[in-house]
Amino acid sequence: MQSSFSSTNSIIAMEIESTTQEKAGPLALAWDWVKSLPLNFKNIAVNLVRTTKKLGQDDPRRIMHSLKVGLSLTLVSLLYYWRPLYNGFGVSGMWAVLTVIVVFEFTVGATLSKGLNRACATLSAGALGCGAHHLARLFGEKGEPIVLGLLVFLLAAASSFTRFIPRIKARYDYGVLIFILTFSLVSVTGYRVGKILELANERLTTIGIGGATCIIVSICVCPVWAGEDLHKLVASNIEKLASYLEGFGGEYFPDPEDHEGNVMASKGDKALLQGYKSVLNSKNTEESLANFARWEPGHGRFHFRHPWKQYLKIGVLARQCAYRIDALNGNINSDLQAAMEFRNKIRKPSKKMCSEASKALKALALSIKTMTDPSAAKSHVENSKTAIDELKLVLKAVSLENADLLAIVPIASVASILTEITKCVENIYESVHELSCLAEFKSTSVESTVSPEKPQAQLLVLHCGSIKPVLDGDNDHVIITVHETRNIPYKLNFLSHQSPGNHDLEV
Repeated sequence: MQSSFSSTNSIIAMEIESTTQEKAGPLALAWDWVKSLPLNFKNIAVNLVRTTKKLGQDDPRRIMHSLKVGLSLTLVSLLYYWRPLYNGFGVSGMWAVLTVIVVFEFTVGATLSKGLNRACATLSAGALGCGAHHLARLFGEKGEPIVLGLLVFLLAAASSFTRFIPRIKARYDYGVLIFILTFSLVSVTGYRVGKILELANERLTTIGIGGATCIIVSICVCPVWAGEDLHKLVASNIEKLASYLEGFGGEYFPDPEDHEGNVMASKGDKALLQGYKSVLNSKNTEESLANFARWEPGHGRFHFRHPWKQYLKIGVLARQCAYRIDALNGNINSDLQAAMEFRNKIRKPSKKMCSEASKALKALALSIKTMTDPSAAKSHVENSKTAIDELKLVLKAVSLENADLLAIVPIASVASILTEITKCVENIYESVHELSCLAEFKSTSVESTVSPEKPQAQLLVLHCGSIKPVLDGDNDHVIITVHETRNIPYKLNFLSHQSPGNHDLEV
C-alpha cells in the first residue's frame, strides 16, 4: 500500500515538473541559446582558422594569388585616388577596377585568355557600336531607335548562337559574352549620349589598363603556369595507376609463406589502392588546363607551340586504364571469390604482369616529369606481354584440369582485365613516346664504360673491319679496311698471321 502511494506521488511530481518546463520552455531555450553564443562563435572561428590553414598548406600558391589580386586592385585604384589620373579618365576609371575583378585568374593562361578575350571583344564591339550609332542616325530621329534595336537584336542573337559551337565555347565564350555586353551598352547609351566616341575611348582605355595590369602582375609576380600544372597532373595520374597495380599483386595474390605480413602490408596500402579513383574524374581539369596552356607564352621547358593536345590523349588513355582498374578492384571485395588453390596457380604470371606494368607506368611518369626519352619503359612493356602468354598457358591448363567452369570464372575475369590493362599500358607508352618526339624530350645519354681491371684500355674509333694480307716478297703487309666508325672500347684479336686470305679482326 505504501509503495503504491509513493509511486503515485512520484508520478504527480513528474507531471508538475513537466508542466513547469512547458511554461518556462521558450524562456529557457532562449537563455540557453544566449549562453551558448560565445562557445558557438569560438567553434566557428576555430573551424575557419583550420580551414584557412589547410587551404594554404595544400597549395601555398593560393595565398600568393590573393596577394597578387590585391596588388592589382590597388594599382588600378590609383585612377581614382590620384587627381591627375582622375581628371583624365573620370568615372570611367571604375571600368579598370571591374576588369581586374573579372579577368584576374589563378593561372597565367586563364588570365591571358580572359584578358585578351575581353580586349578584343571590347575593341570590336565598341567599333561596331559606334558604326551602328552613326548608321542609325542616317534614318532620322524616328528611324534611329528602330534601326538600333534591330541591329542589337541581330548581333546579340548571332553571337549567342556562336556560343554553342564547341570550339568557340571552349576558348572564346567569355569574349563573345563581353562582345554582346559592350555592343549593347555602346548602342543603347549612344542614343542618349552625344559624345559617343569620347565615351568609347575612355572605356576602352581603362579596360586596357586593367587588363594589362592583370597580365603583367600575373606573369611577373610568382607566375602559376597552367601548362606546368597539366604536365604534373598527367604524370601524377600515371603514378597513381602504377601504385595500384603494384599493390594489387600482393593484395589479390598473397604469398602463402608470409600470409600475416601480407595482411599487415595490405592494411597499409589501402590508401594507395584507392588513389586511382581521382584519375576517373580528371577529364574536366585536364581539358581546362590544356585550354589555358595554349594561351601561355613559352616558359621554362615548354615552348610556345608545345603539344598540349598530346597530354589530353595520354589523359584519355590513363582514364581508360583507370576504368579497367576500377573493374579489377571490384574483384577484391567481391562475394564471388576464386579458391586459393586456383589463385596460386596463376599467381606467378599475374604478379609478374602487375609488377612489369607498374614498373612501365612508373618509368613513363618519370619520363614525363623529367622530360626524357621513355625508352626505359619498353622492356617492362615487353615483359608484361610475355607474362600474358604465360598466363594464357596456365589458364588453359587449369580449365582442362577442372570440369567445374564456375570455379574458374573469377580467375578468368581477373586474367582478362589484367590483359586489357597491359594493353592500355602499351598504348600509354606509345602516346608518351609520341609526346617525347613532338616535345623534343632529352634522350637518355649512355656513357661508355671501361673495365676497371684494364684501365689502360682506350677508345678506338672502329666498328668493324677486315684484314687482307698482301704478299710482297719475303715481307707480309696487312691492309686494314674500316667500314664504319663509332666510339667503342677496343680489343684486337688477330686470328691468323701466316695463312693467306682474309683475316678476322674482332673489336
